[in-house]
Amino acid sequence: MKNIAARADIAWARASLGLIFVATLGACSAPRGVTTAVYDFGPGVVEPQPQNRMAPLPLLVMADVQAPLALEGSAVLYRLNYTDGQLLRPYAQARWSMPPAQLLRQQLRATLSAQRPILNANEGGPSPAGALVLRMELEEFSQLFDSPQASRGVLRVRATLLRAGPGGESLVAQRTVVASSPAPTPDAAGGVRALTVAAQSAITQLDDWVQQTQAALPTRP
Repeated sequence: MKNIAARADIAWARASLGLIFVATLGACSAPRGVTTAVYDFGPGVVEPQPQNRMAPLPLLVMADVQAPLALEGSAVLYRLNYTDGQLLRPYAQARWSMPPAQLLRQQLRATLSAQRPILNANEGGPSPAGALVLRMELEEFSQLFDSPQASRGVLRVRATLLRAGPGGESLVAQRTVVASSPAPTPDAAGGVRALTVAAQSAITQLDDWVQQTQAALPTRP
């Protein structure tokens, strides 16, 4: 009887160890439930807008927004200006829905098209002769920490207006727009809010600049 009991105890122990091993293996292979927050500039206009059949401003051609390699991805980036402001760091669990240059172009196009017809550059042939062409380079788009608890969203974009002609494009005007906004919290969510406000400020400045430049140009026959 003792032998039978001992064998039963050994069998039970082996079975228990097997169950523990299976459970441990399952825990290692199961997802940990970590999710990545995906951000953009918000839903934009969500109500139907009246159609403007008579756009008051002249046609504008928009090219894609260029960006350096560090800004070509969708990471939400920050800098620790109080230790090493030259180092761009990505948040591990936050990203933009698309690269920042594309987000900026999308929002800017929506704003500019409210008062003028917009064409995409290199779509369906060369730009119409005499039309203004807007080209931009996004140079900075990050959350800048001046201290562990104080940060701001900083955006810098270089914009160039050119006029399309038979021989190519000629320079009309160029300017650099810098916009910043304080972050409400020292984290990715705060940085995104600050960069969204900074982007809207930059878009307003660009819209005003394009409109003023167009108005100042002599009318071509």
